[in-house]
Amino acid sequence: MTKTLLLTLLLITQLAAQTEDVALKQARQLLKSTPLIDGHNDLPWTIRSNAPAPFDVEAYDLRKRTPTDTDLERLKQGQVSAQFWSVYIPGEIKEQGYAKVQLEQIDIARRMIARYPEALAPAYSAADIEAAFKRGRIASLLGMEGGHAIENSLGALRAFYALGVRYMTLTHNVTLDWADAALDQPKHNGLTAFGKEVVREMNRLGMMIDLSHVTPKVMSDALNISAAPVIFSHSSARGLVDHPRNVPDSILTRLPKNGGVVMVTFIPAFVSQEIADWEKSLRARLAATTSSEEHVRMRQQYAAEHPMPKATLKHVADHYDHVRKVAGIDHVAIGSDYWGGEMPVGLEDVSKFPYLFAELIRRGWSDADLKKLAGENIFRVLRQAEKTAQRLQKTRPASTATIEQLDQGTKN
Repeated sequence: MTKTLLLTLLLITQLAAQTEDVALKQARQLLKSTPLIDGHNDLPWTIRSNAPAPFDVEAYDLRKRTPTDTDLERLKQGQVSAQFWSVYIPGEIKEQGYAKVQLEQIDIARRMIARYPEALAPAYSAADIEAAFKRGRIASLLGMEGGHAIENSLGALRAFYALGVRYMTLTHNVTLDWADAALDQPKHNGLTAFGKEVVREMNRLGMMIDLSHVTPKVMSDALNISAAPVIFSHSSARGLVDHPRNVPDSILTRLPKNGGVVMVTFIPAFVSQEIADWEKSLRARLAATTSSEEHVRMRQQYAAEHPMPKATLKHVADHYDHVRKVAGIDHVAIGSDYWGGEMPVGLEDVSKFPYLFAELIRRGWSDADLKKLAGENIFRVLRQAEKTAQRLQKTRPASTATIEQLDQGTKN
């Protein structure tokens, strides 16, 4: 290698580093003045399932570096201003009592928020987010992941709202008596009559309707009847990665009329087609297994023989570009879904949000675009949900409808 070529390569490297520094500096500066709102973090379940001390909020000390992806120092580095903490419960635990487990998760989240008053502030509205931002606290809201938790009861839905839940994902991975899940067998061709009443009651309460995890037909039904903007708290674009958890372009094109937002997630299988295909092949291999031990053995063997591909920050940025292109800049937000497991290279933990913004800056996103992405869009949706509730509560009482009345007493 000649001296001239070596100097040229060194100069290119230095210029690339300077560009990186400029974009990252711009991103960090922008997030000082614009709240960054993340739509989904599963930390309460991580605390519940923490092997050394399950359920123990004090043992899982966020003032120290935790073994997974979320703690106070890294939230500060990531410039997170507001967080919807997911009070997720699996749909496969019916025998434990859905409502019981849901209440336990809300309890864990509320105790966690209360334990760190110097960093976290409980929040229930758009105004609360603004107030927390001015005080330098992370506004902490609750999002309930899975309508199975209400056990077909609108009274339970209202009780969860009263406990602070500000969005509900209509399903998780299990099809309900009233709504089809994306990763389960559909039974209802969308929402049943009771499912539609759940949406109406959520509108009346001011609880945002989260359409992550549901089938496209449920998405369409909800868009047809919701009086307020909907959200997808942690989904990506099916136009780029053919995964059933992603949002089809046919739904993205409907968001401008509804006003809703897709909070693009970082989950590797949702942002990389290679990983989605890898997981599909693995599932096919595991389909014939009959025991959990065999399942684990075959999964380990498959991973050893076929290492899983890696997703990167650039894969994630591609999905933000796609949603902006198809739905428009007013309909995209952030829903990371940090959950304690592997995430894309460059977005390994909650400290990495500014790097995503830097990548989008390099792709030509304006400051106005980035402010909408960071928080302005979800602010608008939350405010509109609140205004819709104020209007509906003047004319509509709390619904006393039951699934037996509306679905003719038949449950699939």
